[in-house]
Amino acid sequence: MLGLVAMAHLLQRRAGHPGSRILSVATYRPRTEVGNEPIAALIDSSDEWIRRRCGIESRRHAAPDEDLVTMAATAASKALADAGIDPRDVSAILVATMSHRGRAATVAPMVADALGTSAAAAMDLGAACAGFPYALATADALVRSGAAGYVVLVGAERMTDIIDKHDRGTAFLFGDGAGAVVIGPAQTCGIGPVVWGSDGSGSKLLRYDESGILRMAGPEVFRWATAIIPDLAMRALDAAGISAADLAAFIPHQANLRITSVAAKAIGLGPHVQVATDITTNGNTGAASIPQAMAALPGTTGPALLVGFGAGLSYAAQVVTLP
Repeated sequence: MLGLVAMAHLLQRRAGHPGSRILSVATYRPRTEVGNEPIAALIDSSDEWIRRRCGIESRRHAAPDEDLVTMAATAASKALADAGIDPRDVSAILVATMSHRGRAATVAPMVADALGTSAAAAMDLGAACAGFPYALATADALVRSGAAGYVVLVGAERMTDIIDKHDRGTAFLFGDGAGAVVIGPAQTCGIGPVVWGSDGSGSKLLRYDESGILRMAGPEVFRWATAIIPDLAMRALDAAGISAADLAAFIPHQANLRITSVAAKAIGLGPHVQVATDITTNGNTGAASIPQAMAALPGTTGPALLVGFGAGLSYAAQVVTLP
């Protein structure tokens, strides 16, 4: 027993940092933009019905050469360049995704290799459409603890690989793409405490069928999301020590424009708050939607409330200072 105590005294804690912050944000949007008409024709619907139901006018579909690794690495490379960080100085690569169907177990090591950061730790994080705020909380903890210097976090999805183009409940909602941020140390807190949770009793509302295709009970998911977001948002604001009046932006997961509108009203956001509506021309891009929506608000600085929610059911929120 004395030997174990003596050994414990030999362990040292790494020096960390007071806080962390997002240094940059970048995206990769596939070349092909798809309007509502060709999708509506496959699900016996119309452009008007799709716009009314979710607010989407168009989305991006990835071509065969735009795989997950290519999209993720391109977005990450842009984010590193914008932050002025050498890839060799990156300690960890985190990839949030729910649509990886490749033969390799994870995307992150292949992204690290493409970036020239093969010495960095690399892992995928699977929390579906809540993946980005989950991974952001992980990156924040890594930097503040001293376990990592700079972390590249990518949300990347090829949702068209996991949906049925004839499914009236999902075919019109989803798109492909990637969004990346670089997280680094800071003297003050630029990433607020995460508030998160899960509800496994609702896991059947968003699930994969036997062939690996995503199926969704749309009305039930809508009711669940609009019920949890206001309380989740207020708890994240309280944890960060600010109020809704202090926000510069509200950037929820881009699931449905109606969900965003209901949530913004319930939180009581003022007219000065920029509300992300990237879904209109980008569709629902799963774990990529929050960083893509963040990048679509150029010139907006200050505190932003991020809220993610999706399959699992999982949810998370935090306040960040926009780069």
